[in-house]
Amino acid sequence: MSNGGARGEVILEVKDLKKHFNVKDGKVLRAVDGVSLAVRENEIVGLVGESGCGKSTLGRTLVGLYDKTAGEVIYRGEKLPVRYQADDFKKFSRQIQMIFQDPYSSLNPRMTIREIVSEGPMIHGIWKKEEIEQKVGFWLNRVGLAAAHMSRYPHEFSGGQRQRIGIARALALEPRVIVCDEPISALDVSVQAQVVNLLEDLKNRMGLTLLFIAHDLSMVRYISDRMAVMYLGQMVELGPADEVYFRPKHPYTQSLVASNPEADPAKERNRVHQILTGEIPSPVNLKPGCRFAGRCPKAMPICSVDEPKWKEVAKEHFAACHLFETTH
Repeated sequence: MSNGGARGEVILEVKDLKKHFNVKDGKVLRAVDGVSLAVRENEIVGLVGESGCGKSTLGRTLVGLYDKTAGEVIYRGEKLPVRYQADDFKKFSRQIQMIFQDPYSSLNPRMTIREIVSEGPMIHGIWKKEEIEQKVGFWLNRVGLAAAHMSRYPHEFSGGQRQRIGIARALALEPRVIVCDEPISALDVSVQAQVVNLLEDLKNRMGLTLLFIAHDLSMVRYISDRMAVMYLGQMVELGPADEVYFRPKHPYTQSLVASNPEADPAKERNRVHQILTGEIPSPVNLKPGCRFAGRCPKAMPICSVDEPKWKEVAKEHFAACHLFETTH
């Protein structure tokens, strides 16, 4: 599979990555099944798809929380381990960090904010004891929180504030890449916008590279340089964010965009909704051919037989669909 036309210096590269889980009766759940992607330095790549498509599993596999079943993850030319050991976490967590989806369960309720933010740098030995107060205060201010609150516990903060604490914890190690695993899905709409604007500002000021995982297409289009679409463990479309959103090529992406509500209530009321029929196949018992074939309104006989090839369908715009293959 192509890397999606990434140009310039590639900081993180995924090559045919697979993450399978063994389930009962010897069956295999193919959560991530052959994903390839190249992310450039100081770029935001948005990753979208329905719940259960493998987005979060991909993110957790990238940072070493899950072992890789097959394929490679390469950071600045260095291949990351298949299974992380303690030394690997210590080495690579300074370069690649993760912001988790749930701001309530991702923070230790028994630790103060000072302890949460300073834990990583203290483990790595990059902060001195006498610097903790000043350094924690700096990062809390950087994410829009008051340094005076560092002695408080997570339960004393709102959801949006907790997510900012999670961002400060990730940034304290000064990583180059951050995997954002649905960082706004548990927040109110107004707070979502604040967190997204904060991430974009930090990316510009610190030169960060972000993989932004979410299911809100309009929010992903707003923050991302490129947008990748996943379906049942595979990438089905990848391209510039505006291109994918306004000119989607794959029928699945088209259905996702069509399901996005209009901002104008009058337009939304009068809009004719395209409803997908058919059930989402199980990732355990996958049939041959295109995984979207059973729900696709444009499906052809070949779609149930052969898996579509990944190809460039417009400039730097890629899709895996038989509609774009010249020969059947």
